Amino acid sequence: MLDRRITETFVELADTLVLRFDAIDFLHTLTGRCVELLEVDAVGILLADQRGALNLVAASTEQARMLELFQLQDEEGPCLDCFHTGQPVACADLEQEPQRWPRFTVAARELGFSAVHALPMRLREQIVGALNLFRISPCAIPQDAVELAQSFANVATISILQVRALRHSEMVTEQLQNALNSRIVIEQAKGILTERLRVDVADAFSLMRTHARNSNQLLSEVAQQVVSRSPEITELIRDRRTRRP
Repeated sequence: MLDRRITETFVELADTLVLRFDAIDFLHTLTGRCVELLEVDAVGILLADQRGALNLVAASTEQARMLELFQLQDEEGPCLDCFHTGQPVACADLEQEPQRWPRFTVAARELGFSAVHALPMRLREQIVGALNLFRISPCAIPQDAVELAQSFANVATISILQVRALRHSEMVTEQLQNALNSRIVIEQAKGILTERLRVDVADAFSLMRTHARNSNQLLSEVAQQVVSRSPEITELIRDRRTRRP
């Protein structure tokens, strides 16, 4: 069963030659598959924009999202080191190496994480981002899990670069930039739904993602409708309230 799920994941990650490829949804799928198939508790993905600056584009949990944002804001952490060097960076027990990333270690422990393994999203010399694995317990991530995660990262990288090769470079740059910009709108929409529907952040995101797929829309389009209070998301609000216990 595990081998089957791994195979299905590779097929899913490689299938980017589809109409209206949704980069944000694609990368979020990657974080979910990593948590499902690897011995990790959370996953985050950082992607470089057109200027080479890292941005958070996907996280499997709110805690992972907060830690990734902390790294970007504080400019310290294993994920940044991984991106800048293009090499994997790991720490099996952050408490045993507090001097390595002092501020990051404190933030990670406060959010419940004790171990991290960051893997580059790269093809030869081209690095597009980093895939970051987090564990609650202080223990090294098994080597076979790391190798599988790197394989997922490689396929995702090739998929992103494949889109670039199939389209004009300016169009792809704009698409990746739009994906990063849309993340801001998505975060705003999550906050609105969290307050309006009295659900947690994860449920708010899941509601938007499901609605986007059911209505054949991009996730960013649904998020914009939520932010603008569009009547088009009335069904999403009504369905949630109907199912609420």
